[in-house]
Amino acid sequence: MTDRPDEPTTGTEAADLPEGEPGVAPSPEGFGDAAGEAPAQTEVEEQVAGDAVAGDDPGTAEERPDEVDDPSAMRQAIADLTNDLQRLQAEYANYRKRVDRDRQLVAETAAYKALTPVIEVLDTIDRAKEHGELEGGLKTVADQLERVVATAGLVRFGEPGDAFDPTLHEALSHLGADAEVEVTTVKHVAKGGYRLGDRVVRAAQVLVVDPADA
Repeated sequence: MTDRPDEPTTGTEAADLPEGEPGVAPSPEGFGDAAGEAPAQTEVEEQVAGDAVAGDDPGTAEERPDEVDDPSAMRQAIADLTNDLQRLQAEYANYRKRVDRDRQLVAETAAYKALTPVIEVLDTIDRAKEHGELEGGLKTVADQLERVVATAGLVRFGEPGDAFDPTLHEALSHLGADAEVEVTTVKHVAKGGYRLGDRVVRAAQVLVVDPADA
C-alpha cells in the first residue's frame, strides 16, 4: 500500500479558523450571539437587586397612621366594668348574709329541739323555789342546770310588773282594774316564758290587771 503525501490545507479551511494562536479554541467573546447575551443577563440581575434594596428601604413603605381608641368608648367600658364589679360585690355580700342567717337558724333549731323538753324541768324547779323546797344538793343541781341552759342561749322572761305584750305573754286571766298601773300589766306569773335568740320557745303564762280608767 502506497502512502499518500500530506495534502496541503486549502485556503477555504484556513479562513474558517479565527485569528489567533494556532490550536487554541476561540473564546465565547468571539461569537456574536453569546457575547450579546451575557451583558443583558448581568443588567437584569443588577436591576432585580436594585429593586430589592429599594423595597427594603423603610422610607419607601407606605406609612399608616396608628389607630387611636375613642376616649368616650373607653370611659363607657370602664363604667360598665365598674358596675359589673359592684353588682358582683353586692350579690356576694347578700350571699354571705344569707349563709350566716341560715347557719344561725340551723343552730337555733337544733338547740330548740334539745332544750324544749328541759323547760318542764325548769318549771318544776321554779315551783320548788316558790315553796322553799329547793335546798342543799338539789339546789346546787338546779342552779347548775339553769347555768347550762343559759349558756346554750335559753333565756327566761316574764316577771310581775312587766307590761303585757301579747307576743311574749299568754294572759290566763284578768284580775280586774288596778289604779297603780297605766297599761295592762303582769300581776302574777304562772309559768315563765323562754326564748332562744329572737325565737320565743314558750310564751309566759301570766295573770294581768288593767288600768282603772280602761
